[in-house]
Amino acid sequence: MRVERTLLLIGGSGFFGKSFLDAYWRGLLAPWRIGRVIVLARQASRLRAWHPLLAGATVELIDADIATIASLPHADYVIHAASSSDARAYAINPLAERANILGAIENYCRVAARDHRDARIVYASSGAVYGQQPEALSHVPEDFVAGAAASLIAYKRDYAEAKRLSEAALAGLGERGLAVSVARCFAFVGAYLPRDQHFAIGNFLADGIAGRPVRVAARNPVYRSYMHADDLVRWLMTLATYATAECPIYNVGSDETVSIGDLANLVAARFGVAADVPEIVDPVVDRYVPSIAKARRELGLTLEYDLTSAIDAVAERLIASEAA
Repeated sequence: MRVERTLLLIGGSGFFGKSFLDAYWRGLLAPWRIGRVIVLARQASRLRAWHPLLAGATVELIDADIATIASLPHADYVIHAASSSDARAYAINPLAERANILGAIENYCRVAARDHRDARIVYASSGAVYGQQPEALSHVPEDFVAGAAASLIAYKRDYAEAKRLSEAALAGLGERGLAVSVARCFAFVGAYLPRDQHFAIGNFLADGIAGRPVRVAARNPVYRSYMHADDLVRWLMTLATYATAECPIYNVGSDETVSIGDLANLVAARFGVAADVPEIVDPVVDRYVPSIAKARRELGLTLEYDLTSAIDAVAERLIASEAA
């Protein structure tokens, strides 16, 4: 007899949540026998109006603040991704955003200790916890500590420290016997990535779909890597499967490094538009690329999409959406 399982997405109305729902309706969560998805977010019900195809009959939407909720619905798997990804919010009021992140995880841990004792839980942390990646370090591993959050500018530092403290709070659930894991998430690309915020690839896609030149703002060497949303979903579900009381930590992202200039050229070529890449005038290198050797070695995880195929897949979705 096939037993269906429930997935709870906390903060599930953002990019992570939409990517999970999209994957769910395309059957990508079948290996985990997910038959029901619960989205818990302050404005979860907006999904039904804005993205009705994601909010079908087996998706429950709960409008609630995880920082104040008194009880949680049953779930077999939990992905906790409740924090804003908009850098503008952190720049304007970093202390308030820090408080939001900590409130969300601290209250969750209080309630989950009672309501999610049998769940498998993943907390979506960030590669920002490593601080500024040294220029000489091509891929940052999970045991890297030399950079520290103190190396970041003020608002990024508050975000990174809040994520570090959140990881520690989740580890406390593990000490109480719950199955938990931390995903240190890097950069992603997918059909639901915002195209009007600080995500370079999102802005490049917005340029391409509008038929205008893909413009790069950075005047210094910038290196990133991008995991496709489907790989993100698959990796986080695998981390949940292997969650333990020891609270293992894994980087989640791609290790295929690309310069921002080359990325702009790739996106521009896909849409048949020009790329506007300025001359480098500032020598300071900005690198944000994970090592994913640990996830490969311990969990057998792989990337189904390289950068080119990821861009192609997302571009195809966006073009089809524009034409509909």
